[in-house]
Amino acid sequence: MKRSIILFAAIILAMTACNKRVNPFLTEWDTPYGIPPFEQILPSDFVPAVQAGIEQQTAEIDAITANPDTPTFENTIVPLELSGRILSKVVGVFYNITETDRTDELAAVEEEVIPLMSEHENNMSFNKALYNRVAAVYHGDQSGLTREQQMVLKKHFEAFEREGIGLPEEQQARLREINADLAAKTQKIGNNILAESNDFLDKFGFSVAAYPDKMTTTEDRELRRQYNEAYTSRGHRGNEFDNRQLLLEVLDLRAEKARILGYPNAASYLLADKMAHDPQTVDEFLAGIMEAAVARAKAERADLQAMMDRDVKAGKLPEGSTIEPWDWWYYAEKVRSEKYDLDEQQTKPYFQVDSVRNGIFTNAHILYGVNFEELKDVPVYNPEVRTYKVTTEDGSLLGIFTTDYKPRSSKRGGAWMNNVREQYYDEQGNEIRPIIVNVCNFSDDYLSIDEVETAFHEFGHALHGLLTQCHYPSVSGTSVTRDFVEVFSQFNENWAFQPSLLARYAKNAAGEPIPAELVEKILNAKKFNQGFMTAELCAASMLDMRWHELESVKGVDIDAFEQQVAEEIGLIPEITYRYRTTYFNHIFSSGYAAGYYGYLWAEVLDKDAFSIFAASPDGPYDLGLARKFKQTFLEKGGSEEPMTLYKSFAGREPDSQAMLRARGLIQ
Repeated sequence: MKRSIILFAAIILAMTACNKRVNPFLTEWDTPYGIPPFEQILPSDFVPAVQAGIEQQTAEIDAITANPDTPTFENTIVPLELSGRILSKVVGVFYNITETDRTDELAAVEEEVIPLMSEHENNMSFNKALYNRVAAVYHGDQSGLTREQQMVLKKHFEAFEREGIGLPEEQQARLREINADLAAKTQKIGNNILAESNDFLDKFGFSVAAYPDKMTTTEDRELRRQYNEAYTSRGHRGNEFDNRQLLLEVLDLRAEKARILGYPNAASYLLADKMAHDPQTVDEFLAGIMEAAVARAKAERADLQAMMDRDVKAGKLPEGSTIEPWDWWYYAEKVRSEKYDLDEQQTKPYFQVDSVRNGIFTNAHILYGVNFEELKDVPVYNPEVRTYKVTTEDGSLLGIFTTDYKPRSSKRGGAWMNNVREQYYDEQGNEIRPIIVNVCNFSDDYLSIDEVETAFHEFGHALHGLLTQCHYPSVSGTSVTRDFVEVFSQFNENWAFQPSLLARYAKNAAGEPIPAELVEKILNAKKFNQGFMTAELCAASMLDMRWHELESVKGVDIDAFEQQVAEEIGLIPEITYRYRTTYFNHIFSSGYAAGYYGYLWAEVLDKDAFSIFAASPDGPYDLGLARKFKQTFLEKGGSEEPMTLYKSFAGREPDSQAMLRARGLIQ
């Protein structure tokens, strides 16, 4: 045992000896399936646990670099992959709780944790001795490695290169400063968005998650205008939570980092290791979608205006009233109701949240042979959380899955999947199965059509995390590029309204299944309003790209820039960006910088893959295809290049028009 590891052990012993209460992160968890003992964890545990975790991983890295033997995958990459177990435990719990059960005390802890983590990550990224060993393995003979091992090795080597390991010390020093500054500022932006969303809730009595529903059902036009103004001005009100200056500083820091690393702008740097690879590819991809979306949106606008004109004629609105952004949802629902005779008040009783969850589980069981058993007496971080044991057909454990579906003032908006624990094999060859969380913000116990799709979407991510069969954590589960990871979440949405599945799970309080005629209406209306839906999503993606293609934001006014981009891309004034800059959490606080396009990029692959199922004689429930999909994608994680996996499944290149056809934007 190396001297550094002995020293680390002494530190842990000293820490535990001085306190009768042992920090839960510094012990083995004697809990069912290794679920974190949430009820034992105090906010005061996190900082010392992070410090201990950093000490442990530093000692482990020192042992790797001090090894006098020739670098190999086994003596360099394997211990690197398995290093930092304490830190992984802490991070898996900490970031999940700060996003879902945030308190002022946790916010203060976060202020301490972020710089600690940033410094540690910098120390790892700029560890020349470690890089030299990784590079020696990478440039050596890889013929004896499995494909997964080659991908793990490639990921570590390229991470060092991308972070600037080959740069002079003064440039590395500046990158350290930038990384630390970015970590603090992006977290602050996210915190501000949460605070602004809570202020919205306090003012109007409903969460931002319920905004689309309120804009759809609120007849009072002035009230809709007020909702819209408050919703779209979050982070932009001149108060303590105003994000404007912060996000400009983040954009400038990202641009500076890219320049230091040899790229013309942040977008070029951020895309270099993605499927799309460069800004030109993304810009051309989005331009084609935007053209089709706006053309359809203009036709939709005409239908909405005709519906509004009826209200004008009936004396409900003054002469000359025209569609504004706060009118779109409301009149779209009126048009949908008339065109398709579909009213969501008719559908909601069949989509009670527990029923939808059961439908999700039923679908996974049919397609992939996955079983779910609710666990009642296990630790949870919030009483609203539900926990499930997930097993294969033969009873083998796949992982632990938890759902956290209700909005809280302590929870950030949106929906997402988290890994509390990754899947991997430990030093003794024991397989560690994952712990996965799905988080949503469903404001009502009965879900809208969009919310049903959201639940299926997030569970698609969960399946990717649960079904993985990798050996190394860095490529396990959802550890794939940002423009590939959304393929599997969006792919799972395709089953949400399959008639045979609806017959199993969509039942009202009396236990009656959803009527066939209502199912037909839902399916017929699926392509309705897709000009609007696609345009606002694509516009946000283009805004993201435009910000990150700037070499500097000096002197840039955010409102003027948004307006300029809207005019350049042809966004009609009745439609607003899905996310305006000051509350665009994805790109400023959630890892999607120059990456929001990934949802549309992934949808091309998801819809093309689903078309193969749809064309099967057995339809969407072709179990042979499902098994192939599971083995090719869900089990592989990041252990192979994305396009290699896709071609292996489809037997061809993806059809670039699949997404536009699925949305009804082209024939």
